[in-house]
Amino acid sequence: MTRAEFAILGPGALGTILAAHLRRAGHTVIVLARGERARVLERDGARVTGLSDIAVPVTVLTDPACLEAADCLIVATKTPGTDAALERLRHVQVGVAFSVQNGLLKNELLTEAFGAARALGALANTSGELLASGEALFTRNVNLLLGELDGRQSERARALAATLEAAGVRSAAVPRILSWEWSKFVAWLPLMSLAVTTRLATWRYLSDPGSARVLVRMAREAALLARAAGMELTDEGAILPLQAILGGSESQAVDSVRAAGAQFAASAPGHRMSALQDLEAGRALEVEETFGDAVRRARAADVAVPLIEAFYHLVAAIDRARPPRH
Repeated sequence: MTRAEFAILGPGALGTILAAHLRRAGHTVIVLARGERARVLERDGARVTGLSDIAVPVTVLTDPACLEAADCLIVATKTPGTDAALERLRHVQVGVAFSVQNGLLKNELLTEAFGAARALGALANTSGELLASGEALFTRNVNLLLGELDGRQSERARALAATLEAAGVRSAAVPRILSWEWSKFVAWLPLMSLAVTTRLATWRYLSDPGSARVLVRMAREAALLARAAGMELTDEGAILPLQAILGGSESQAVDSVRAAGAQFAASAPGHRMSALQDLEAGRALEVEETFGDAVRRARAADVAVPLIEAFYHLVAAIDRARPPRH
């Protein structure tokens, strides 16, 4: 099969979760994979445990040149090398494409590869972890939001979100998707920083008063950058209670972060940021396309973000020091 309703680039945790749910719902799915991950999927299919229990066969393509067409292309790779991966897919007849990657650069890359008319914005407040067994552990199923990059509502975004929702991945179509994406990014930057530097489960560093204070200060820097870009921030797109973190006194904001930590401890005690999973597995961290992009945007907008810039250099150093994978 070289044509499908859904083609998924990047069968890590989230890519596998999406592939398994869509395939179980009866949709045709092609997974673009390589190396050992491709061999595992060909042998065992897409397997999900945790919030769902799924094991379904999927079609695997190891050569992107073999993919002819997809009604929907979902980019679920880590951000390093995305531009090169999309370059190998420019020939594909794509109906619509969206990326569940972290950061803001993803939409620009999709638009460059397939044109603005075929790109949707997206953010995933959905989490999982790829286990050594090859299964994807599904840990959080809050929402996967889709929307037009020009801010309007559209029937295609609603229809696609309804398809994902019916398959078992909570989804919705929203207007002003870029504001939602910025809201997530403002929270994601400090979360990723603390995950990599503390190497703790998410609830632990959210609950600690010291790391919670660092998170508040970094989020407030990132909010300055968002506002310079003309973006209205919202709690609805964020992983954390953003308005409480950005408003009021610093002590009040720290209390709201610690309260979020208590919620994570109760509802998702095993949740770990994907960056921490990557670090422990010896995989490259998402640095230049997320932190580096934020620093470059800040310089272009003449916005001071000293804490973000400091963590950018620290996380990059941690990434360079990781042992090579065997």
